[in-house]
Amino acid sequence: MARLAALIVLLIPGILAAFGIKLMRDTFFGIHILPIGALWFQFICGILFTVLGLGFFAGFLLNRDRKNGKVAPRFQKKK
Repeated sequence: MARLAALIVLLIPGILAAFGIKLMRDTFFGIHILPIGALWFQFICGILFTVLGLGFFAGFLLNRDRKNGKVAPRFQKKK
């Protein structure tokens, strides 16, 4: 059950990042997806979604690897 919860926690930011990439791609081709704002607003939202989704995922992996002791010395927590 814990693995299923971890999968769901990681799946949500992954979907968010994928939607951000889709927003940026659609902006490049001039397709309006968001009902409000101009294309530049859609592009900024896409960048924000992508950075937040990937950042959460990367932070989760870094935290997990720190607990298991599998990171380089420069990424270990300072004491």
